[in-house]
Amino acid sequence: MNANTATNTYARVEVESSLLAADPHKLIAMLFQGALLAIANARNSMLRKDIPAKSKAITHAIRIISEGLRASLDKNVGGQLAYDLDALYEYMCVRLVNANLKNDVEILDEVARLLGDIKSAWDEIRPKSNAPQSTTPYSPESVNKQPALVYGRG
Repeated sequence: MNANTATNTYARVEVESSLLAADPHKLIAMLFQGALLAIANARNSMLRKDIPAKSKAITHAIRIISEGLRASLDKNVGGQLAYDLDALYEYMCVRLVNANLKNDVEILDEVARLLGDIKSAWDEIRPKSNAPQSTTPYSPESVNKQPALVYGRG
């Protein structure tokens, strides 16, 4: 096993471990972080003129936004805010496709700013708890104590 393979394996295990221990709020935060990282990778690949890596990173960002953030919205609980976020995520996906087609770094920066703003707001509303964190991410008791959030589907 070479060093690169070992590093990739370690990173994958680290992410999988984080996912298993994360509460629903943290999972959404991880999606934001993953999308921002994919956009940063796309930007760097675009500047290096590495077209395959750029396309792969943009596709990854679109999948996180579409299949992660958008799919997690609960419009029954989130109401108009959930619908507005859904439309904004759709806009971001369209912009990322345009960035890919036009090799436009400014579009990537625009989407990263939008995602960063939403992530900052999401981080600010993190439920505070004085109780020690359970090692089990979901329990019937903890679900009833969580405030209603815009994201709700798993």
